Amino acid sequence: MNNDFAIYINDKKIGIDTPTYIIAEVSANHCGSLDKAIEMIRKAKMAGADAVKLQTYTADTITLNCNKSDFILPTDNPWEAHNTLHALYSKAYTPWEWHETLFDEAKSIGIDIFSSPFDSTAVDLLEALNAPVYKIASPEITDIALLSRVAQTKKPVILSTGIAEYEDIALAVDTLRENGCEHLVILKCTTAYPTPFEECNLMTIPDINRQFKCLSGLSDHTRGIVVPVAAVALGARVIEKHFVLDKSDESVDAFFSLDYAEFYEMVKSIRQCEKALGQVSYAITGSAQKNLLARRSLYFCRDIDAGQIIKRDDIRSVRPGFGAHPKYLEQYIGKTMSKSITMGDRVSTDVIMGSIED
Repeated sequence: MNNDFAIYINDKKIGIDTPTYIIAEVSANHCGSLDKAIEMIRKAKMAGADAVKLQTYTADTITLNCNKSDFILPTDNPWEAHNTLHALYSKAYTPWEWHETLFDEAKSIGIDIFSSPFDSTAVDLLEALNAPVYKIASPEITDIALLSRVAQTKKPVILSTGIAEYEDIALAVDTLRENGCEHLVILKCTTAYPTPFEECNLMTIPDINRQFKCLSGLSDHTRGIVVPVAAVALGARVIEKHFVLDKSDESVDAFFSLDYAEFYEMVKSIRQCEKALGQVSYAITGSAQKNLLARRSLYFCRDIDAGQIIKRDDIRSVRPGFGAHPKYLEQYIGKTMSKSITMGDRVSTDVIMGSIED
């Protein structure tokens, strides 16, 4: 494993020393239109996303067509109007026959594309399309058979944690690694739509890195862009955010997704955040050098003739910062002037007799 836990997606390095990898989640926001799905890929690229992500399932591979109470959506569920899980996923899924077209479109314009598989048949489809990486959606984190199958592809894995406790994450990580996964990213996630800010717990992001010895990031369901930018400041190396062309679309996920303008602004803000993070440095930067005049330093505050003894009232610590350091003030007092100066001249060793100890 690399020291920085780096992974590679289509030869693109994602690590602690690279720009944040930003994923536009298509989910169900294509509204059942292949043309709209293609347009989403193009707009995601224009907005600055590094990748688009699909979800590969059918209603029958993810749930049962059953009306028993367990399969009925509760009244406080944001998708309650669809009544059953099977009806919801029948509306939301991405047809499998679209996948090759969408993969080809993404490749043709130079944006990464991959998917979240929800069973082994989905992995088979994605392997046939040479998917470069796999995403494990939060609800699938306990599906040990799926995790094992994905890990056996030897591809990098991005794992979301939205409805998992620590023990679930640890089991998933162990399962992935024991089955051949060597390159892993774990995304902090809260499976609530939209997620309240107070439930984000972004401080978990750097702890994931420490606890599981891998890159960490965020799969975000909050409204707006504040949380993803904050996550990057805390060390997130991957950001995933739901993307929609038009929030007025009748899509099951539009209400917590970013449209093109918002996604573009998020990418721009993340890139600005990365610049601001910079590196550990206590040096005065190039732009700040011109403001040294705002620092304090020692200046003569009256005319003094050569041969005179410097008194306390002859020197002051004032702005600008081009004279001697104020820490030497007491050492200059009592020294003899080697030449005459006038008020406003800098205090320096070349106008006194004797030396100043550092």
